Amino acid sequence: MAARLAFDRVACLRGDRLLFEGLSFALEAGGAALLTGPNGAGKSSLMRIAAGLLPASAGAVAREGGVAFAGEAAALDPRLPLAQALGFWAKLDGASPADVDAALDRMAIANLAPVPVRLFSTGQRKRAAIARVIAGRAAIWLLDEPGNGLDAASIDRLAEAMAAHRAAGGIVVVATHQPLALPGAVEIALGMRA
Repeated sequence: MAARLAFDRVACLRGDRLLFEGLSFALEAGGAALLTGPNGAGKSSLMRIAAGLLPASAGAVAREGGVAFAGEAAALDPRLPLAQALGFWAKLDGASPADVDAALDRMAIANLAPVPVRLFSTGQRKRAAIARVIAGRAAIWLLDEPGNGLDAASIDRLAEAMAAHRAAGGIVVVATHQPLALPGAVEIALGMRA
């Protein structure tokens, strides 16, 4: 799997507020970054810049490989059964029904495949969003607060999925307030600016 993500002197200005500037890092295949900092420090903005959803105010971002972004919203049609909602994204990503099945198994929600997404608890919705990322087989995973709403067993499954993705040559970037197992990750601490 070809994967690379690099920031070169990246800045983020939201409105009239400078969240961060001069941020540089590079992740190669198997790499990981852990973004930490208080609410409003720019973690989610950094993730959106990495995904190409928000332009950097300065600097440059280089990506090699497909990108999968999982933010606070699950991005799954709440009216559809889970398998069908994941199947929609898998088809767009060029993934197969077998990839969806494997992702459901990985996050221990295969039993929810026929259930409409709108009926899910917070934790089930979060596991479904992570399964969407897994099924898509993108080289770069951008996970914004992936542990929110997850119990200990689900956090362990998430850690296993991230480790397997990295072992296969993928990159994982996680923004979190919670401790997550991400051995060898580059730590990027964002702080509030005046």
